[in-house]
Amino acid sequence: MKIQRRQFIRAAGISLALPWLDAFAASGANEPPRRIVCICTPLGLYPDNFFPRQTGRNYELSPYLEILKDYRDQFTVISGLEHAGMSSGFAHQASASFLTGVPGAGRPGFRNAISLDQFAASHIGARTRHPSLALAGRGAGGLSWTRTGALIPADDSPSKVFARLFLEGTPGQMREQMRSLQDGRSILDDVREQARSLRANLGSEDRDKLDEYVTSIRELEQRMINDESWAKKPKPKVNVAPPKDIPNPNDLIGRTRLLFDLAHLAIQTDSTRLITIMLAGSTASPPIDGVTLGHHDLSHHGKDPGKLAQLKIVEEETMKTVRGLLAKLSQSKEEDASLLDRTTVFLGSNLGDGSSHSPKNLPVFLAGGGFKHGQHLQFDTQSPPPLCNLYVSMLQRLGIEADQFGTSTGTLTGLSMA
Repeated sequence: MKIQRRQFIRAAGISLALPWLDAFAASGANEPPRRIVCICTPLGLYPDNFFPRQTGRNYELSPYLEILKDYRDQFTVISGLEHAGMSSGFAHQASASFLTGVPGAGRPGFRNAISLDQFAASHIGARTRHPSLALAGRGAGGLSWTRTGALIPADDSPSKVFARLFLEGTPGQMREQMRSLQDGRSILDDVREQARSLRANLGSEDRDKLDEYVTSIRELEQRMINDESWAKKPKPKVNVAPPKDIPNPNDLIGRTRLLFDLAHLAIQTDSTRLITIMLAGSTASPPIDGVTLGHHDLSHHGKDPGKLAQLKIVEEETMKTVRGLLAKLSQSKEEDASLLDRTTVFLGSNLGDGSSHSPKNLPVFLAGGGFKHGQHLQFDTQSPPPLCNLYVSMLQRLGIEADQFGTSTGTLTGLSMA
């Protein structure tokens, strides 16, 4: 049977555009809420200032970790990890695989897959108003990808994100939102009927593909029903003034601090339990004392002492913003625990060394979340376990029964739950 191209594209387009796929998960409903914040520094962190020289629990803090010394027993630093199949020639493009682990980023024919946060959202996303939250610095892209490998646009305007999370719309806007949800569901009904009429005349391979589309339609429809129930509930109130967007695109630290503050508020109000944050670099110098060159230029330092000195200033300021996020989470209580106890904060990069474009020995920092911390886990860079092993450990800590993700071979050896 000859299928009308317009019909097929319409059905396919619905599923390919899925920003997340939620399933109502009954298991774990009575467990304490657990969350993940994934942060990527796309220009890396200078290894000599980040990694400790000793391994185990009695290591000496590196210059960057010294900034976080108050939380030493609440974080683990991990060296030697990498994503399989990444090439130095495409190391910058490997940010696309940071949370997916799909090999070959940047190469012709590359096709991405679902990211860690969206995989988790398909299991626990329906428990909160927002299944996930994708944030980014100005023009930095994003880290979240759908099941079909489509990038989910990240929000880079703190003021707009704050409004979406905490400010109620006008009655007219709320009615329009309800109409949009209802109209969307009627379109899905139409697409599903078209798919059903096509199925009988398809071969087995095309039938399998069509079944995938129909499943995606059902899942999206369930998500829309969930959205409709949340739309009828008032948004949480926070006792802070709405943030103002920073006009200077090169103010990396100011923008990062705003994104981290938003992440804390979203977690504190249980608006979402899954957050990704892509930090930005800059080609012009950021407004930081002692820095005269752009962050990108400094990260490609070529061992120049002057550039390394300025790079250290920029990255130390970044680590101070991480300290601020840990402090807010640690000071916020939820029942008998802190938010940091229940939130895994993962900081890493697609680059192990920005200057050489190496995708090996990635900087990995893991805090909170209910893991046993206070150690430096070091793996052999010649035969490292995949970074995706860490992702399996993180998923299991969320209460998700996952034994495999991306290129994983199991959980990460040496990292255990508290």
